[in-house]
Amino acid sequence: MSYTKVFLCFALLLSGLLISCDFTKKTVNNINLFTIEDDIRLGKQVSEEIASDPRQFPLLPERGNEEVYRYVRSITNRILNSGKIVNRNNFAWSVQIIDDAETLNAFATPGGYLYVYTGLIKYLDSEDQLAGVMGHEIAHSDQRHSTKQMTKSGAIDLLLSAALGERAAVRQVVGGLIGLRFSRTHETEADEYSVRYLCSTDYNAAGAAGFFKKIGGAGSPPEFLSTHPNPTNRVQEIENRARANG
Repeated sequence: MSYTKVFLCFALLLSGLLISCDFTKKTVNNINLFTIEDDIRLGKQVSEEIASDPRQFPLLPERGNEEVYRYVRSITNRILNSGKIVNRNNFAWSVQIIDDAETLNAFATPGGYLYVYTGLIKYLDSEDQLAGVMGHEIAHSDQRHSTKQMTKSGAIDLLLSAALGERAAVRQVVGGLIGLRFSRTHETEADEYSVRYLCSTDYNAAGAAGFFKKIGGAGSPPEFLSTHPNPTNRVQEIENRARANG
């Protein structure tokens, strides 16, 4: 799609929404000018950029660490095979571990590339908690929150350049994804989908709640949670959804 067509589509879409009685925050959060193919292409570009920057992203070598990779990927695969993933057969669903014991984080790129830090793996108390976090990150990719959020923020030109393989744009997108501040709507949605996914597995459907309980009792939360919904509120919402889903 050309730049002209993209901006024309956006202008027409936005003008239509502005005069509609159904123009809500949820509608704005779900506008996405990019296709599934764009997510796939962009995710591949971003994963290649991450792999080429071991200083910032020291990926844990597969050789010698087969057991931890097997462990994390087995959890991820159970969730992916829950029958609830819309883009199960469209996205790559690659799992990589970043060797940084000080960072309590995980993130997902468009197209199903998932990254989890060793610091987070060691921090969690149970497999259910890790499953809850991975379910949350899978939801961000599956529901295409990154490209929706960047569409909303006006980063259309940047995303187009990155999807076309322009290196400088890809680097900016990588930096943006790491520090991307999803809307509260998207964060709440990812929590909700994490519960849905885990309901179809043997894991505790409220697994992510255990993570937020621990974070909530640890004083100041890590920086990546600073703009997210309050951990205490998220625990209650996640547990309520798990109960509602039986």
